[in-house]
Amino acid sequence: MFVPFLIMLREGLEAALIVSLIASYLKRTQRGRWMGAMWAGVLLAAALCLALGIAINETTGEFPQKEQELFEGIIAVIAVVILSWMVFWMRKVSRNVKAQLEQAVDTALARKGSHGWALIIMVFFAVAREGLESVFFLLAAFQQDVGIWPPIGAMLGLASAVVLGFLLYWGGIRLNLAAFFKWTSLFILFVAAGLAAGAIRAFHEAGLWNHFQAIAFDLSDVLTTHSLTGTLLEGIFGYQETPSVSEVCVWLLYLVPALVLFALPARPGSLPSRAAP
Repeated sequence: MFVPFLIMLREGLEAALIVSLIASYLKRTQRGRWMGAMWAGVLLAAALCLALGIAINETTGEFPQKEQELFEGIIAVIAVVILSWMVFWMRKVSRNVKAQLEQAVDTALARKGSHGWALIIMVFFAVAREGLESVFFLLAAFQQDVGIWPPIGAMLGLASAVVLGFLLYWGGIRLNLAAFFKWTSLFILFVAAGLAAGAIRAFHEAGLWNHFQAIAFDLSDVLTTHSLTGTLLEGIFGYQETPSVSEVCVWLLYLVPALVLFALPARPGSLPSRAAP
């Protein structure tokens, strides 16, 4: 429950920040009449992500066992790639995202005869990117942690992000967003490492990977997955009490370079020239 909550809180807050920055810019530049077009883009993006998530979730249950395991492994790999990209992309562009969004709004509204549609499309793609990232992660998370609590956690995280977004827009609260994204990014890298190990395990169960399957170590007497702590670690980080050598290797091969890159100073993203409003 906690991982879907945190991911949806982070992704939802990113989307909420994008929407609030666009809304504030429209209001500040006396173009509030385009608020409806902005919200149309948001709703279309949300509808697309919801429809895609439901469609994938409904069709995967019809797969045979091996195909199901293969699909789970592929979804886990996609989730690892998306989570990693999300972490390092945010570090790179966080300083310039406000100016880039404002330039995109100016460009959209500078087009003659299609102001509304241009803004709708711009907002749609900005929000859909965050939503599609969430869809693939949640599919992987729901396969790793079954039951009703992960979806509840995801909905609570999204609801919290929406509330925080409105409060930030109205000026009701101030968050240290740099610290928030820094620590959640570090947490997400450990989650992604667990998903990577889970992917290689799924590929083994699908019959695609049969190398290095000896048990690396056995912690069942120390921290079993049947205990409360073990269950929480399994649901959050993909912990296994008897992992295979390949799972441990994949976990380390992903996490160590990722942490090294994360510790290095971030290179700021390039800032394109501003278009005239």
